[in-house]
Order: sequence, then structure tokens, then C-alpha cells
Amino acid sequence: MTEKILGELDIDQRRATILELLQQESKVKVTELSKRFGISEVTIRGDLDELEEQGLLQRVHGGAISTYKNYYNMTFRGRVETNKEEKRRIAVEAAAMISDGDTIILGSGTTPLYVMRELKNHKNLIIITNSLSIAYEAGFHPHLHVVVMLGGNINIQYEFVSGDDAIRQLSKYKADKLILSSDGVSSEHGITTYHHLEAELYRQMIRKADKRILVSDYTKIGRGNFAQIEDVDKIDCLITNDNANKEELEAMREKGVEIRLV
Repeated sequence: MTEKILGELDIDQRRATILELLQQESKVKVTELSKRFGISEVTIRGDLDELEEQGLLQRVHGGAISTYKNYYNMTFRGRVETNKEEKRRIAVEAAAMISDGDTIILGSGTTPLYVMRELKNHKNLIIITNSLSIAYEAGFHPHLHVVVMLGGNINIQYEFVSGDDAIRQLSKYKADKLILSSDGVSSEHGITTYHHLEAELYRQMIRKADKRILVSDYTKIGRGNFAQIEDVDKIDCLITNDNANKEELEAMREKGVEIRLV
């Protein structure tokens, strides 16, 4: 990407590019970013401050270092507030793919929680989930038919259930659609998570749904994490933000994944 093109990026695209550079180089400098984008150092400092507030990097003297793992050290409630507008837009698109009367598996995570909130006008849904927060949120939706909370080992910090008991219970069900989130998704590493105990349950969710929809905000695109859930071609559709890594999205399209940008 030339300096001229970089200078034409809007604020969200610029910040996404900064995160991409951090992923590649682990550290960025204000002076170098200012030259690269053709904008003032004051503006760059503002970008870095905002990204730090979202937990996506750590400010150091003269620049920033990559600390994306900080996001995974947040409480679940802290993660809900991170990139919330991006997640909300994804959730609106995902909810539009749900029909009245569907049986839906909702995996744990903050973006599926936003999807649950967007289903308030849907009727006669059957919801199956391993997420404590989603099960609780479902209590505020008056038109649902059934809510099934999978039982098993509870992760209190991130409010999800996993383990053999949850997998055995899930084996009894079949769903029209799956709404799944991940800690990373890439053409090379597939769908990945930091929580290896949840990976097998997620694999079973993918097998149990007719249509598999992955909801991941732009910061997850191109990332590979600790435990692989499945190859990316095991999902049917990825919903993400329009400032996500374009090369990664194209590589996933080539593997047969429908990409929806919001």
C-alpha cells in the first residue's frame, strides 16, 4: 500500500491498518506512522490512545506495543463494551438471517450476546446455548418458544459452560442455524480460540447445524490463536466489519465462505 493510498484511509481503516502493523511487527512508532499515513503525530497519538482504551494495544514512550492478549484478560463485561458498535452492526445482520420458528445454537462470546439482543422481535425460536449471559438475556424475550441451557463445567470469568456433559447434551439436538464467534479466524489457521476446553463443544455445534454463521469483528480477522476449532471452510458464512483485512477475506471467499461486510 503506497503512502498516498494510506493517507486516503478513513479513521476506522487507518486504525485497522495500525493493528495489522502491530500484528506483523509487535511495535509501532508515532513518528513512523505519521509519515506512513501522511497525517500529524497528534492524530496518530489519538488513534493509539483510542485503541489502547479498547484493550487492543499498550501505549509506550513514542509509540505502542502489541498486547491484544489484554482483551482476553478482561472480564466478560469488559469485553462486551469493547468494539460494541462493530459487534452491534454484525448482530443486526446475523439476526436478519434468522426466521421465526428457527432452532438456533448460540455459542458463547460477546458478539452472540449482541445477536441475542437483536432477536427480540422474532417469534417461536428455540435457543440452545452454552452461554450463561445469553440464557439470562433470553429471559427478556417474550416470544421465544424454548431456551435450552447446556450443562457442564462453568467458566465464571467468561460466563460459558463446556466439558463432556455439555457435549453429550448437545448430541441430542439438531439446529437450523448456528451463530458462533471466535477469538481468531484466518484462511491458514481456521477458526481458533484461546479456550481449548470449549473447542470440542464448538466443533460439535458446527456439526449439529444446517447453516453455520461465524460472527467476528474486524480485529479477529487474520488471527490464529491457541486452539483450532475447525478449518474455515466448515462455516457457511462470515459476518464481519467492512474494515477487516481484505486479503484474508478474499482467501476465505476462495475456500467457499460467504462473506458479509457491515
